[in-house]
Amino acid sequence: MGESYIVKSKVREFAKEKEMNVSGEADEALSEAVENLLEKAVERAEANGRKTIKARDI
Repeated sequence: MGESYIVKSKVREFAKEKEMNVSGEADEALSEAVENLLEKAVERAEANGRKTIKARDI
């Protein structure tokens, strides 16, 4: 995976508040999930003739 779509420090901060740790694999999986979500949102926006992703696309 090349580019990350998450802020790792914020993910770790969230996990720490829950008394959990985050593995490097979890970071990658979360970033990949965000990328997939964005791809679907782009497809939906394009299908509706828009160039702006809106909350309803997510």
